[in-house]
Amino acid sequence: MTPHTFEALPLAAPIQRALAERNYTTPSPIQAQAIPLLLEGRDLLGCAQTGTGKTAAFSLPILQELYGDPRPLRPKSPRVLVLTPTRELATQVGKSLETYGKYIKIKHALVYGGVGQRPQVNAMRSGVDVLVACPGRLLDLIDQGHINLSSVDFFVLDEVDRMLDMGFQRDVQRIVALLPKKRQSLFFSATLAPAMVQLAHTILVNPATVSIAPETTTAEKVEQRVCFIERDNKRSLLIKLLSEQKEGELAIVFSRTKHGSDKLARMISKEGIPAEAIHGNRSQPQRDRTLERFRQGKVPVLVATDVAARGVDVKAVTLVVNFDLPNEPEAYVHRIGRTGRAGATGTAVSFCCPDERDYLRDVEKLIGNTLTVDTDQCWHLASLAQDHVRHGNRSNGVPKIKQGNRSGGGGRSAGSNRSGGSSNPGNSGGGSAGGGSRRRRRNPRRANA
Repeated sequence: MTPHTFEALPLAAPIQRALAERNYTTPSPIQAQAIPLLLEGRDLLGCAQTGTGKTAAFSLPILQELYGDPRPLRPKSPRVLVLTPTRELATQVGKSLETYGKYIKIKHALVYGGVGQRPQVNAMRSGVDVLVACPGRLLDLIDQGHINLSSVDFFVLDEVDRMLDMGFQRDVQRIVALLPKKRQSLFFSATLAPAMVQLAHTILVNPATVSIAPETTTAEKVEQRVCFIERDNKRSLLIKLLSEQKEGELAIVFSRTKHGSDKLARMISKEGIPAEAIHGNRSQPQRDRTLERFRQGKVPVLVATDVAARGVDVKAVTLVVNFDLPNEPEAYVHRIGRTGRAGATGTAVSFCCPDERDYLRDVEKLIGNTLTVDTDQCWHLASLAQDHVRHGNRSNGVPKIKQGNRSGGGGRSAGSNRSGGSSNPGNSGGGSAGGGSRRRRRNPRRANA
């Protein structure tokens, strides 16, 4: 029988206390189905979309196991290994363990690239209960003799679709080969493409399968529209949209390049709207500080490259602006997944100038829908909109047009959708698009961006 409350789950009192303090009462579907199976010791193949609470689905059983079966720490040897594709996601998994394990005496460590390894080596020297790691740095420290995986009882492979998309498959297989044969394993992905199912069968033993179809997809929760505009007018429209945000609402602006995101952040700040940039060239401590200021609302605008398209789980984000359309359509789905999370609604506005028309058509083909054309802005490029409507998208028909009165040069408020609360622990993961990435693959082990 599927539990309808967290109180109905056989979780220890200290864990229940931490959940109650956060006002978490009703588990999400993935939590209600996965947690009982994991508490029984089953391997699990889980498929769930963005914002469904996957992190708590494996964090709570891990904490229960550690609380119910305490053991002395072993030098360099974790009992639990959680493997994530990015350092942002690793950080959020760590925060979830701290939140739900507030009243449990456990020790965890984070291992990822982009920062010096000495603190990570020191953290592992005396041993930890839980190690949350990215593949590249983990293998580096294993090769140097600082980490030993022979004592792992519980293995979590999170966001497998993203892991494969980033070219980590060989690293993952090498890590799995170092784990004990006798262990409990959990495999989470937003999609179950054949390559992922094949990989799962090499890792899991007689797994239970939990596949959650969300009540509404991310796209249905997010109002999506496109603004056709000359490139020189993009900045003016961006400032207008950001100035219409209400107090307490947060916005993420996506730029295609690191240099461009820095320039945009400076420009926005000069207009009196605090903004900071986050991208792969910034150090991990800088990125952590920026994200924390953003979460707290001290910096209401985050300008990001696609490094932030996954792993940024901030429920107050009501607006996403694609200042530059992504040259890979899958990134669009990841980007707009930063709003409309945990049942809330949000707005995603994409700017399209003449040389980005092909990018827009690729996005619409991928999502199987056409974006609403917003004419309610005084920089509306009618000729480009008409060309898009005339040619349409062969698979989706004619785009929708949202008419508006542009006589005053006004635009509709992009911040009208308020973020709602949540009754269950949020998900730290990111969105996923169907199909494989067409980006040129590289070896990301040293970056783990």
